[in-house]
Amino acid sequence: MSLKRPALDPATIPPRSTSGYPDPFRSRVLPRERRAVGDALGLTKIGVNLTTLLPGKESSMCHHHTREDELVFVIEGEVVLRTDEGEQVLTAGACAGFPAGAMNGHQLVNRGDRPARYLEISNRDPADTATYPDVDLAYRRAPDGAAVFTRKDGTPY
Repeated sequence: MSLKRPALDPATIPPRSTSGYPDPFRSRVLPRERRAVGDALGLTKIGVNLTTLLPGKESSMCHHHTREDELVFVIEGEVVLRTDEGEQVLTAGACAGFPAGAMNGHQLVNRGDRPARYLEISNRDPADTATYPDVDLAYRRAPDGAAVFTRKDGTPY
């Protein structure tokens, strides 16, 4: 099927298989594959990633955002949603949302034996920061928009 703008096939978007996390956190999420669907469509107010999470990997460190809403929609496979309230299994068709400022740490973990795919959707707030309750990690954006990860006391990795 041939699609014309503004539509596209996400499979045509080059995947990113990197992480901004410093060591030792990077190995907990990689390898993973993210396709920046929102960027490819020219979206500037919301971010949309089509993410493939391999068995045994985590989507991120458990975290919560100060100014960004997040929504996750599972397309294929199975992930475990870990929050401060506990764990629950999400399968294809399930979604979860995390309002900005809610102090509820969350992450996805693939404990299955096959890859899982899901959409990550969030607003893009340059003043957003994130807290990681389970590890010594903090996140903010630099003036140029680049992600900055430090220890909770502000010292660099």
